[in-house]
Amino acid sequence: MPSNSSLMPETMVAQAPAVGSKAAVYKSIGRLARWLEERDYRGYDTFDGLNARFVRPLTFNSVLLRTVLLQGVRRFPLNLRPLLGVSPERSTKGMGFLARGFIRLNKATGEQSWNEKAKTALQWLIEHRSSGYSGACWGNHFDYQSRTFYLPKGVPTVVWTSLIGHAFMDGWEHFHEDAYLNIAVSACEHITHDLAAIPSGDAICISYIPGKDILVHNANTLGASLLARVHAATGNAKYVELARQAITYTANCQRPDGSWFYGEKGNLHWVDNFHSAYVLDCFRHYEQSAGDHRFHDAMMRGYRYWKENFFLSDGTPKYYHSKTQPIDIQCCSQAIDTLVLFRKEDPDSLTLALKVAEWTIAHMQDRSGYFYYRRYSSLLVNKTPTLHWGQATMLCALAGLYEWL
Repeated sequence: MPSNSSLMPETMVAQAPAVGSKAAVYKSIGRLARWLEERDYRGYDTFDGLNARFVRPLTFNSVLLRTVLLQGVRRFPLNLRPLLGVSPERSTKGMGFLARGFIRLNKATGEQSWNEKAKTALQWLIEHRSSGYSGACWGNHFDYQSRTFYLPKGVPTVVWTSLIGHAFMDGWEHFHEDAYLNIAVSACEHITHDLAAIPSGDAICISYIPGKDILVHNANTLGASLLARVHAATGNAKYVELARQAITYTANCQRPDGSWFYGEKGNLHWVDNFHSAYVLDCFRHYEQSAGDHRFHDAMMRGYRYWKENFFLSDGTPKYYHSKTQPIDIQCCSQAIDTLVLFRKEDPDSLTLALKVAEWTIAHMQDRSGYFYYRRYSSLLVNKTPTLHWGQATMLCALAGLYEWL
C-alpha cells in the first residue's frame, strides 16, 4: 500500500463503490447464510484439536503432547477432524459474530427474518454463559493448550466475553430491549471483578483469563472497548476509568513504526494482521464511547502502519507485516470489518474493504457457500469449514460492508 494514503475528517463522506459490487457481496452473504442454516450453525474451530476423542487419551495429560495434538490438527493442510473424532459444534464467539451480522443485515435490508435470527443467536448466548463468575462471560467449547497456559472447556476469556458483549450492545441499540444491555453490564462486572488488572506505570493491563496474569494487547483493549461502550450507555464512571487505563497500557507499548506486538513478553513478539486490527477497532470504540481523543494520534499511526503493511495491491490480506502466507480467513474478515469501521477517517477505506471482499469471495469461498480456513499457495488450500474463525466472522464483516456500500 502507498505510504501517503490520505485521511479525512469525520464530516466528510467516503465515496461508495459501484452498485454491481454491492449485489455481488449480498449474493455471497446469501450463499454463506444458506450453508450455515443447513448445518444448524455448526462447524469446526481452529483450536478444537483437543476434542479429538479418538486420540486425546494418548496425550496422557502432557503439556507437550496436548500442544502437539492441538497445533497438529490446526496446522495440517487437510481437515483431520472427522478422522480423529472431532465433531462440528456451535461456538459462543461464533454465535456472537452471527448475531452482529444478522443485525447489520436487517439494518441494511429491512428484512425481518434477519432480526429473528439475531434474537435467536442472542438467546442461545444467554443460555450458554459460563457459570460460577461475577457476571456474564463465555469461553470455548473445547480444552485449549497455549504456549503459556492451559484453558479448560468453559473457562471464559476476555476476548470471547468482550466480543459477545459488543453483540449484546448491538442488540440493545437495535432492538431497544434493556435485557440485552443488562447482559452487557453483567459482562463488565465479570471483567472488573474476575480478571486481574495488572499495574504498569500509569496504566493497567486486563488479563486474558481469570486466575492468571496473561498480558496480550488485543485482549486488553477488547475488554477496554466493551467497558467504554457500556459506560456510554449507563454512565458508570468505574468502567470508563478502567478502560482508559487499559488503553493507556497498549498506547504506551506502541512501537515507533506504529505497530503493536501481540504481547510484550519475549515469546509474543510478532505483528500480525487481525490482532492488529482488533486493537485498532478497540481504540476507535474507546474514543467514540468515552469521548476521549487523547489516543487519536496513536490510533491513526497504528491504522496507517496496518493499512500500508498488510495488503497486496489486489486486496490480498497478508498474515504478517513481513510475510503474506498463509492467507487466513480471519485476516480477510477482520480486515474488511476494520476498514469499514474507519470509513470516516479514511476516504479510501471502503474501496479497499471491497477489494479485500472481492478477493476473498473469489479465492476463499467454496461453491457450496462456506469460506476456506487457509490458503498456502495457488494449489494448497486448507478447506476446513471453521465456524467462528471463518463463517461467522465473514458473515459479520460482509454484512457490515454491505450496509455501507
